[in-house]
Amino acid sequence: MTQTIAPRVRTLVLLLLAACGLLLTTAGPASAHAALTGSDPQQGVVVDKAPDQVALTFSEKVALSNDSLRVLDPKGKAVQQGKPFEVGGTTYGVKVHSGLPDGTYTVTYQVVSADSHPVAGAYTFSVGAPSTTSVSVSGETAGGGVVGWLYGFGRYMSYAGFIVLVGGAAFVLGCWQRGAGVKPMQRLVVGGWLTLTSATLLLLLLRGSYTGSGKVGDVFDLDLLGNVLQTKAGAALVSRLLLLAAAALFISVLFGAYDKREDEEKRDLTFGLAIGGTVVAAGLAASWAMAEHASVGLQAGIAMPVDVVHLLAVATWLGGLTALLVALYRSDAPIESAAVRRFSQVAFGSMVALVATGIYQSWRQLGSWSAFTGTRYGQLLLVKIGLVALLVGIAFISRRWTAQLADTVVRQNKRAPQKERVAASASGSGKSKGAGSKRAAQLARQQAAMDTARQKRTRDADPHRFGLRRSVLAEAGVAVVLLAVTTVLTQTEPGRTEEDAKAAKTASSSSSSSDASGTSGALTLDMSFDTGGTDGKGVVTVDFDPARVGGNEMHVYVQRPNGRAFDIPEVKVALTLEAKKIGPLTVTPDRIATGHWSASNVQIPMAGDWKVAVTVRTSDIDQTTVSKNAQIG
Repeated sequence: MTQTIAPRVRTLVLLLLAACGLLLTTAGPASAHAALTGSDPQQGVVVDKAPDQVALTFSEKVALSNDSLRVLDPKGKAVQQGKPFEVGGTTYGVKVHSGLPDGTYTVTYQVVSADSHPVAGAYTFSVGAPSTTSVSVSGETAGGGVVGWLYGFGRYMSYAGFIVLVGGAAFVLGCWQRGAGVKPMQRLVVGGWLTLTSATLLLLLLRGSYTGSGKVGDVFDLDLLGNVLQTKAGAALVSRLLLLAAAALFISVLFGAYDKREDEEKRDLTFGLAIGGTVVAAGLAASWAMAEHASVGLQAGIAMPVDVVHLLAVATWLGGLTALLVALYRSDAPIESAAVRRFSQVAFGSMVALVATGIYQSWRQLGSWSAFTGTRYGQLLLVKIGLVALLVGIAFISRRWTAQLADTVVRQNKRAPQKERVAASASGSGKSKGAGSKRAAQLARQQAAMDTARQKRTRDADPHRFGLRRSVLAEAGVAVVLLAVTTVLTQTEPGRTEEDAKAAKTASSSSSSSDASGTSGALTLDMSFDTGGTDGKGVVTVDFDPARVGGNEMHVYVQRPNGRAFDIPEVKVALTLEAKKIGPLTVTPDRIATGHWSASNVQIPMAGDWKVAVTVRTSDIDQTTVSKNAQIG
């Protein structure tokens, strides 16, 4: 029976790992907690005068580097000067060269949000009039490429190592203390420590390139590594490494001095190891909570300890489940049903804590029911909830098998002959020499192997134990996929932030431009004027078509009071949006015919109540300016 199960176990593990790899590969660049909510100049606008600086507003504070904000002219040449700086709050700016020529300019940004994720993007604005540009903004992403994939893989392995390390040690100390002397259990916990340590070092090396250039060659750049160590994420990774040194001491005691103590002597040491192990495990969990989603946003002071409890509950449940799987499949020493029942109780408590903290985290990160289906974070969260529900269902089946489990205990009288034979063989080998001693040692090894195989057959013959093994294996399989989904989830922008950013962009868009279904059509303004001369009275008419944001055709007609065309030397028009302190934007139309002037592609940068001022000159010394306000856009 055992021989037929082992290939299935290996096949299932390979399939699960392939599925997790697919999830991590298709995750794409990391979406960050921070989101761009505003800019000055705004996206797509046309300004009459080149700005002195460009400012960007994010949904939360971000970390800047020297190249975080760049402004590129139509040919792709950088026109910003100096380093980016904080304007105030969550707004950041960079100065640009004075006297920028007309054309379309591209603003690119690449910053690191307060929860350690990189965010990048780009947009354009124009000075004077739009133009063609050689700058492409389609590839502005952060956290992608080979470095991004490696960083995602490192995150997955760090979570997996933490779960196996903490959960495996808790299983041995709290449920199956005899497991401290079982080699497969020792290899499992030590493997978890090595995995977490290696993944943490990998993340520390990749961090600078991951949040910056994304180039593999920059992974070993010492300057970038020095910059990383000064960030919150870098400090969290270094703290994790220091805690792992303490964890190494804990492991050495657990599988060394602790295993050699008698049962009565273990009590005090068990208490000390439990306190020390809990402190180290909580510290490791805090290295995530203090640097990622829980550390920013709504109720951060509550969210961080809740996140620590959530991670510890996950590790205790899933890590203990892994340890139980190893004990059932790989251990020569039989695991008592009492130990399985103790773990069942611990797992139930962990599941309750996991659900309670998960509900709070979901409310905090989503904010609305619509975010479940309307955001990528919500959709992934639905998948995670489904996997947790499936895991709970399988765990319920495991509890039923546990309740029916009968101890398979190897009797002492069966072990005694084996020990006597081994002892006799050892004694004989000391007294005799040559082929006889070698033969005796060989027979002793063969007999020991036969006894071990007999014990396994006896243990595996219990149908309840066989059922428990299958259900625990199924739990472990679901847990592997669940961990992959959770890793992707931690790299995804929370639904609450995504919806807030969408709302801010919508509000900004509605205030800066009108869409195709908005108000449009020709706008006509009639204004009477009197320059004060002998022949200075008349009426000026200004037509805008289509009278909305963007390019417009403007026609100016000047007539005498009797309606005939008025032949005057000059007309000028100035547009001012006083509410936004834009303008005056001066337009000098071309003379088309007597009393008729025209200008094409007159740019209206944003919708609003525009003041249209017309200066009419009827002679060398007689002129006047008349104005009227109108809603354009």
